[in-house]
Amino acid sequence: MKMAQWDGTLITYALGSCIGICLYDPQIKLAALIHIMLPLNMEAGRKNEMKYADTGIRETLKQMTAHGANKARITAKIAGGAKMFEVAGNGALGNIGQRNIESVRMTLRREGIRLLAENVGGSVARTLSFDAATGQGFIKAYGQPDIFL
Repeated sequence: MKMAQWDGTLITYALGSCIGICLYDPQIKLAALIHIMLPLNMEAGRKNEMKYADTGIRETLKQMTAHGANKARITAKIAGGAKMFEVAGNGALGNIGQRNIESVRMTLRREGIRLLAENVGGSVARTLSFDAATGQGFIKAYGQPDIFL
């Protein structure tokens, strides 16, 4: 997770089944970008809480409010959650991207954060950038048109 205020661009690369979560308080132009890998933190001792949707979002919101953000103003934009590989059978392992999408949406809803835009699913990896001055997200994906979030 990285934060920027007033200006600067935050970037995360290679969002396959992972999800990039842009959190933004427009009044103070505080931006945060999290790159989560897994839906839920089941790790004993929670050593790396930022790699999980549930604990990563909560910790980022905590850090944003410590920097002056008002949780009621914070909004979210998300990208990623692709199904990168075909796995035999119907196990959840083959669709970790979809599980990540559902966990991110649920955690944002539970935290009272409005989800303004998303570009999720599919089968291509994405690069996500997020502009702290404007709150604008930008997605590049191989063989796909560029997308503003």
